[in-house]
Amino acid sequence: MMKHWKRLCLATVLSGAVSLPMPVLANSFSGAYLAARQAQYVNDYETAARYFTIALTRDPSNLEIMDELILAQVALGEFERAGIVARKLEADGHKSQIGQMALAALEGAAGDYTALIKRADEGRLMGELVDGLLKAWALVGKGDMTSALAEFGKIADGNGTRAFGLYHKALALAHVGDLEGADALFGSSQPGTIMQTRRGVLAHVQILSQLGRANDAAEMLKARFGETQDPEIVQMRTRLDAGETLQFDLITSPQDGLAEVNFTIAGALAAEPRGTDTLLFARVAQHLRPEMVDASLLLAQLLEDQGQLDAAVAAYRSVPSDHPAFHVAEMGRAEALRAADKMDAALEVMEKLSVSHANLPVVHSAMGDLLRGADRFEDAEKAYDRSLALWEGRENTDWRTLYTRGIVHERLDNWDKAEADFRAALAISPGEPNVLNYLGYSLVEQHRKLDEALEMIEQAVAARPQSGYIIDSLGWALFRLGRYEEAVPHMERAAELMSIDPVINDHLGDVYWAVGRKLEAEFQWKRALSFIEYGEVSQDADPERIRRKLDVGLDQVLADEGAKPLELVNDDS
Repeated sequence: MMKHWKRLCLATVLSGAVSLPMPVLANSFSGAYLAARQAQYVNDYETAARYFTIALTRDPSNLEIMDELILAQVALGEFERAGIVARKLEADGHKSQIGQMALAALEGAAGDYTALIKRADEGRLMGELVDGLLKAWALVGKGDMTSALAEFGKIADGNGTRAFGLYHKALALAHVGDLEGADALFGSSQPGTIMQTRRGVLAHVQILSQLGRANDAAEMLKARFGETQDPEIVQMRTRLDAGETLQFDLITSPQDGLAEVNFTIAGALAAEPRGTDTLLFARVAQHLRPEMVDASLLLAQLLEDQGQLDAAVAAYRSVPSDHPAFHVAEMGRAEALRAADKMDAALEVMEKLSVSHANLPVVHSAMGDLLRGADRFEDAEKAYDRSLALWEGRENTDWRTLYTRGIVHERLDNWDKAEADFRAALAISPGEPNVLNYLGYSLVEQHRKLDEALEMIEQAVAARPQSGYIIDSLGWALFRLGRYEEAVPHMERAAELMSIDPVINDHLGDVYWAVGRKLEAEFQWKRALSFIEYGEVSQDADPERIRRKLDVGLDQVLADEGAKPLELVNDDS
């Protein structure tokens, strides 16, 4: 009984969740382990942590369970709980990369730079790049700038890590007051010498301002961001124009430098398909610097991508209302709420934002997107109108809002306005695949300007050769032009890329019918029906029309609709 009570206490410390009711089977080791792995598979870190904790109480020496529990706790931002298990692993002499990440985060937050340096020297952290950067910033924290610069230099001289080393060296120099040295690194004209991130540009702008080079700082903002209405950029530009000196606040302490390391790595990983590693580094960055809004926004996006919508909403909501990126966070929160089928809450968020940030075109455009997704096309049109009106007197570079407003016009049967918006979007961004595809497909559906429509779609396919939707448009355009044999390979390719899309399968059935492959046509129509009934219904896939084709064939359906009958070119049925 005493042993059981000790295990229960351990579970309470580790997860804080043992009071929740558990399925009887999940109380066994195998049941808890399987439940945890299933939760982990769907990125439900809270449930995974709960069940891994139960599994660990059943098998306290299981190294794999400890590792997985630490991962779940770090993903949740529960570093103190993760640290309990990580310290046990370390005390027992076991190496765990995620355990070292948790302990390094705790030591960094506590300002224990000596422990961090020792951990890096013993190679117990997360690889040469991360270990080196963390050690360098820990040396800054110890006041040993000479050794710190040497560490940054090693990273800059490494294979593929030069940009990381120079970026953090420049930030460290600026932090200790060597603004000229930092400017020399940021201003290097050699390509690929330093990371050219948004944060890096803003840091350089602050450094130039500190050096009394306000004009250079303003020119840099204009060259990088143009005539943007981004509140943070506008605020910096306004202060520079007023003769104010910008504070260098990207790094205010060595701990901020440690946070920047983790955020930098998370940003680099985010360029690839986003996974748990990216989330873990973002969590550490946020733990080390809770007020780091960029980390909160990245974290929210990652959680949203993983389907953890409630957690994403919470992360978006953590951004203060007086921060320049508040509107970005609120737009993200609204989208996460929409994805969670909380449309009323999403609209409420955007309605308030449309009032508090009424001068930002992107806010009204996002409101239009939300309303369009709710099939409130007339309201969406008004929101897009408000967004585009804010460009008056300036060169409009917002092709996307013209494109989305064009879609709304098309849905409202205002084709002339729709076509005008699509062509205006192309005038701003020639060759934009989505616009070319939508305009070309719409023209095909209307039997108008078919040669131009086909040319547009072919251009879109060349730009996006892996897009099933765009390749479907090409096949459909050829079908509409009566070039049935040419349409077949394109439609088959589209079906390979988007195998469960009802519209594409329906189209492939029509193309097969047109070339005389009637049995295959009927198979594709049945597939299309199955996806309409059990998947998301596309408004372009009419189940009644498909059933009618299965009953009487495509020729009779076209005849009933008053359309020109197909000319079969290969009747091998």
